[in-house]
Amino acid sequence: MSRRYLLLSVVAFAAYSLVAPLLKVAMETIPSTTAVFMSNAVMLALIGALMAVRGTSPRPYLSHPKTSYIVAWGTLLAVGLLAYYRALALGPVSVVVPVYGLFIALSSIIGIVALEETLTVRKGLGIAFAVLAVVLMSL
Repeated sequence: MSRRYLLLSVVAFAAYSLVAPLLKVAMETIPSTTAVFMSNAVMLALIGALMAVRGTSPRPYLSHPKTSYIVAWGTLLAVGLLAYYRALALGPVSVVVPVYGLFIALSSIIGIVALEETLTVRKGLGIAFAVLAVVLMSL
């Protein structure tokens, strides 16, 4: 099995680690809803350019049976990002990001329960320690 997903995970981790601090600075003078709109407009433009370069189109998937999952995800993403950006505008990065980061533990639990992924002792301890870490960092 290819381990390319690990490299991509590290790239995502490194890039996303800069998001909250940059947002916090920007939202000192830019409203959070405007920041969500602007940052996602940039993301949409960049992804659109990537799709154009690769010669891919979302059109064949507009009537795909699983498109409703993407619509639900997009809706939840919008709600989550609006709340996250607003929380960053109002509170300290050192508290907001760890609490927000609990999605990692909850997503893991959902994967185990709903997607029948394997729960090992190590994964269980990792989830428990992640929650403990957030509690300790947020106090």
